[in-house]
Amino acid sequence: MDRRSFLVSLGAVTLSQGLMGCRRGVPASLHVDLLVRSLPSQLVSQFKSKVEAESELKISLASSATKLFTTLQEQSVSKGESSRNTNFLEQLYRLVMGPAPKDIYRLTSLGDYWLQAAIQQKLIRPWPEMPGLNALAPQWQKLVKRDRNGNLSATGELWGAPYRWGATMIAYRKDKFKALGWTPTDWSDLWRPELKNKLSLLDQPREVIGLTLKKLNRSYNETNLDQIANLRSELKALDQQTKLYSSTDYLQPLVFGDTWAAVGWSTDILPIIAEDADIGVVVPRSGTALWSDVWVCPQTDPAIAKIHQHWIEFWWQPDIAKDLTQFTDAVSPALKDLASNNPTKQLLMPNQPWWNKSEGLEPISTDALKQYQTLWQQMRT
Repeated sequence: MDRRSFLVSLGAVTLSQGLMGCRRGVPASLHVDLLVRSLPSQLVSQFKSKVEAESELKISLASSATKLFTTLQEQSVSKGESSRNTNFLEQLYRLVMGPAPKDIYRLTSLGDYWLQAAIQQKLIRPWPEMPGLNALAPQWQKLVKRDRNGNLSATGELWGAPYRWGATMIAYRKDKFKALGWTPTDWSDLWRPELKNKLSLLDQPREVIGLTLKKLNRSYNETNLDQIANLRSELKALDQQTKLYSSTDYLQPLVFGDTWAAVGWSTDILPIIAEDADIGVVVPRSGTALWSDVWVCPQTDPAIAKIHQHWIEFWWQPDIAKDLTQFTDAVSPALKDLASNNPTKQLLMPNQPWWNKSEGLEPISTDALKQYQTLWQQMRT
C-alpha cells in the first residue's frame, strides 16, 4: 500500500456515511473536528470498528487551524441557545431516526499555538488524568500542563493530548547547491554570502527571530530581546538575504528556482520533496521549533467520558502511531523510531542529534510579544 492510496479523503468517507451509521438507540455519539487530510481514513475506520457496539462516530473537517479554533468559540456561544432548543431537536430526532443517543461528546484537534487562548476563554476543559501521556517525550508532557491562564506549569492541569507533530526545516534546491559545493546544515548557513537575495522565509516573527536566536545559541522563547547582543544586526543581515516573506506561498519560488532555500514547516515541505527530486531538506543541527496538534475537550461537553479516552489512546498505540507517521506528513509523538526506507521521515525521529536542542514556541507575556513585533517591524523597514 502506498501513501497516496492510504490517504483517501476523509470527506468522501464521511459523505458516504462510512464513519457514522444511522443506528438506533446507540448509547453515545462522538463528534470529532479535525483538519482536512490530517488523519488516514483507514485508521479512523479502524477505530470505528473497535467501538461500534458502544458509540457512533462523526467526523467534521476544517480547512485551517484557525477554523478549528473558531468552531470552539461558536460552540461556546451557541450553548445557551442549543439548550433552549433541546426538547424540539430530541423530538425531531426520535421522529426521523428513532431513539436519540443518550450522550453526545466532542473532541477537537487544536494546534498548541491556540491552547493558551482556548484556556483563557474557557473554551476547553482539563482532563482529570491521561495515563498514556507519561510514555511520550518530555516536550509533549510539558506542552499540555498549564495553569488556568494558559501558561506552562509543571504543576498545572492537563489540557490536551498530543497526537501529531512537526518541525521547522530548511528546504533547498540540490541543483543550485551542487554548484556551490556545500549544502545547508544549520541556521548559520542562511547568512552565507552565496545566498544573498536567495531565501524564502516565513512571515512569522516568532519563527524568524527564533531561528536567529538559535544561531546565537539562545532559546526560541527569549523574553528580553533588548538584552541580546547582536540580535538586531543579525536580523538586518538576514533580511538582506531574503527575497520574500510568506507563510502560505514560500515554497513556490523554491520550486521554480527563484529562491535557493526556504524555511518552513515540515507538513508543507514533505509533500514537495516527495514529488520534486531537486528539493532537499535538513533539520538544523542546533535545534529547531516544534509544534504539535492536540486533542481537546470542549467546555460544552458535560464531562470527560470513556469514549474520549478511547479515541486518545487509540492514536498512541504503537501500530497506529507507525502508520500515522508513515502515511501522513506529520509524526506521532508516541513513535520513538521508524524502520523505513523513507530517509526524510527518519530525519524527523526523536533519536536524531537535533532533538534535545529543539523546543516548542511557548506562550510569552504581552510585553515580550510586543518586543518581538517591534523588532520584526524594524527588521523589515
